[in-house]
Amino acid sequence: MNTLLEIKNVSKYYGSGDNVSRALNGVSFAMERGEFTAVMGASGSGKSTLLNVIATIDRPSSGGILLEGRNIAEMREQALAAFRRDRLGFIFQEYNLLDTLTVAENIVLPLNLRRCALPETKKRLAQVAAALEIAEQLDKFPRQLSGGQRQRAACARALITEPALILADEPTGALDSANSRSLMQTFTRMNQSLGSTILMVTHDAVVGSYADRVLFLKDGKIWNELYRGDRSRQSMYHEILNVMAALGGEADVR
Repeated sequence: MNTLLEIKNVSKYYGSGDNVSRALNGVSFAMERGEFTAVMGASGSGKSTLLNVIATIDRPSSGGILLEGRNIAEMREQALAAFRRDRLGFIFQEYNLLDTLTVAENIVLPLNLRRCALPETKKRLAQVAAALEIAEQLDKFPRQLSGGQRQRAACARALITEPALILADEPTGALDSANSRSLMQTFTRMNQSLGSTILMVTHDAVVGSYADRVLFLKDGKIWNELYRGDRSRQSMYHEILNVMAALGGEADVR
């Protein structure tokens, strides 16, 4: 076993006194290197808060978050910023591409911020563009791409720094069903062919069915989990719907 991420009894509270809101309540789980895990749950279950504390956007109120053996919950801000830049990759719902830069310039931006040597930058750009099938779009601007192509460019930007962990927040939320399916096939390729470790928050049962494992949150706690194992994606999809029905939440079934 090669554990990459350990979440140890993490809680997150907001407010004070009589107005305390508990977003996470003693969450614990681990992810192995190369694993693809989805987090699902009803609105307000704590899934976005969980992603935010792992992403170091927010700090937990208690508990530990160990990535590659380092407790990022205890890092000082300067070290945290460098760790976030070098070891985490982010994929958002709204792409977050800069309109004034070409696709290639958007993808290599994280390497430029690290002052990566030009030959290495070009090498990595060619590799991720080929892997995600966007080599022909590199000289275009984001406005010239389809939604699916923009999201693949965002995936390439997340991959190019070779992060330890990729965090995806509702990555298909702005896409139609065809582009969602295409993007999830890209995620599968990132995971299986490139060895990327991915933690993804989604409300979509179809999207969740592509993961190796699905964690279900309720009231800030892990309520259930599913492992796909040898079952088909269709079977996993129906299992997710059954768990969501028992959970009392509604999964998107588009």
